[in-house]
Amino acid sequence: MANFHLEIVSMDGQQFSGEVERVVFRSIAGDVAILSRHTNYCTAVGMGTAKVVTPDGVEKKGACIGGMISMMNNTCRLIPTTWEWGEHIDVERAKSAKLKAEETLKEPELSPEARARAEAKLYRALIRLQTASGRPE
Repeated sequence: MANFHLEIVSMDGQQFSGEVERVVFRSIAGDVAILSRHTNYCTAVGMGTAKVVTPDGVEKKGACIGGMISMMNNTCRLIPTTWEWGEHIDVERAKSAKLKAEETLKEPELSPEARARAEAKLYRALIRLQTASGRPE
């Protein structure tokens, strides 16, 4: 299968640079897979587990939270707001964030803004747990 160059650069710096077979991620409109010679494309990135498949078939997973991606002339640039490779996720911290968000959501007098923030924190924690374990929590 043909390959293309992928760069992943987050606020923490370069996370990946190299040839890949494909990258799969969640956009704001749904899941997208990019392969070599994909049409030029640019979109906002949603929250989900992204998968990077290297030319030797190895699949690496990362928790990808927001940002943008572009594919131009067979070079793909993923610029996530937050990126964590599955093996680097602090599972205990993610579990704690999940529990805290769930407790916040139980509060009866929660404002709509506070509810939206707590729901986003819960979703981010769930993404991290799913990415770290390879299965939904």
